[in-house]
This record gives sequence, C-alpha cells and structure tokens, in this order.
Amino acid sequence: MFELFLTLLSAFIYPLVHLANAWAFSALEITPHVGLIYVPAFIRLLNVLVLGKLRGTLATALGGIFLMTAYSDHSVVGFLNVLCSASGPLLAVVVFRFYTGREVSLLSLKDIGIVTLGYCIANAIIHHLAWTLFDPHQLVAPQQVLWMMLGDFNGALIGAYCLKWTTTRFNIGRSIR
Repeated sequence: MFELFLTLLSAFIYPLVHLANAWAFSALEITPHVGLIYVPAFIRLLNVLVLGKLRGTLATALGGIFLMTAYSDHSVVGFLNVLCSASGPLLAVVVFRFYTGREVSLLSLKDIGIVTLGYCIANAIIHHLAWTLFDPHQLVAPQQVLWMMLGDFNGALIGAYCLKWTTTRFNIGRSIR
C-alpha cells in the first residue's frame, strides 16, 4: 500500500516540477519540448532508481498523462511523448544492468553519474527518433538533440544538488540508515 502511495505521489510531483521548470527557465527554452535546464529529468530518473523499474516508469507515465491533461493535449503525439519520457530512464537503468551485471548503487557517485549520462542520451535520442517518425515539425535544428541532452543533464545535476542539500540540511540520510 505504501508503494502505491509513493508511486502516486511521484506521479503528482513530476508534472508539478515540470510546470515550475517551465516557469523558472522559460528564457532557456530552445523549443516547447527542449530547454537548456530541465529539472524533471531528475524526477524521471529518481522515480526509476528509488521506486524500481516498474513503479518508477509507471509514476513518470502517470505524471506525463496528468501533464497532458494540464496542457489539454490528448493527441497521439502527446501520448508518444509520455512513452518516450517514461522509457528513457528505464532504458538507462536496464542498459547499466546489462553492461555491469548489477543494479545501480544509489551510494555510488560513479554509478549515478553513468546512469544519468546514459539517461540523458537515451531520452534525447528516443524523443527525436519518435518526432522524426511521427511529428517532424518538432524538429527545429539538427543540434536540437544535443541541446536536449544538455538540458536533461543540467536539470539532473540541479535536482541531485537539491536532493543532496535537502538530505544534508534535514539530516535525512542518517535517519534512513
């Protein structure tokens, strides 16, 4: 029951962070779907790392559907974007497991760094492949995929630093151990 609560809570947090990010960093947007700072990238990855592959992916997908409702976007491309957003972190974690033969250690900065970089690359490629096939007008410039990778990475770093600050400030790490 607690896992269901955390999944739903994460599903609500993701669109809230997305809307806050759109407001705070609108000046750094390349296109409506690509920005130089995208903090929800961190939430997507955190969902999968903390909640697990199934629940984390579900939380991001549900959050994406809530976001579609907020934007009144009920198109096929909207659902495709949700699928791309939810599959990027999952793919990164699965590929990490495949190549290392083990799960990501949340206590290893190296593991987190590798899976974050993998997620940023996977997410941008998945989105751009989907846009190429189903919605080419989303493609503004060839280097847009690199901007998305950078925006996701910057957002993931900001999210990680905020998490680190929060856990340090409120001594959360000690209470979890």
